[in-house]
Amino acid sequence: MNIKNVLSILAVVAIVAGLLFARVEPQPATTPMPIGADDADIVVYKTEFCGCCHGWVDHLRDNGLEVEVVNVTTTAATRERLGVPHALGSCHTAKVGDYWVEGHVPADLVQRLIADKPDDIRGIAAPGMPMGSPGMEGPNPVEYDVVAYRADGSTSIYATRQGKSVVE
Repeated sequence: MNIKNVLSILAVVAIVAGLLFARVEPQPATTPMPIGADDADIVVYKTEFCGCCHGWVDHLRDNGLEVEVVNVTTTAATRERLGVPHALGSCHTAKVGDYWVEGHVPADLVQRLIADKPDDIRGIAAPGMPMGSPGMEGPNPVEYDVVAYRADGSTSIYATRQGKSVVE
């Protein structure tokens, strides 16, 4: 390996380390709600340039949900404020009434949460970024669980999907 390759590798490592350990300014504990958010079914907190987040918002709107979008530097403060466990994290976080929705949850499940208003659930999540889920369309959709997070800190399976399709 020549010196040019070594320097290139070191530059990449330095950039990645800088990104991983960069100090991100915390957002205020209470992120202001956008104008009109009271009229929205769901308020989505996402980073501005995330393509899969845009796809998920489009999926929600295509399925009849009124969506407000709040672009943030990072969703970490929003997840913390809403009480989303780290293990259930994804790339965007939403507020739906008294509930949170984390990640690429299909619109019909968001609508079910709104309609049922379960007392014992704080939020639902599609942890990670499952291939084939809304906003993550592509070949070879995987089977994944949408998880309900309960008031006592326990979790259960809210629904199972293969891409956007219901798994019986």
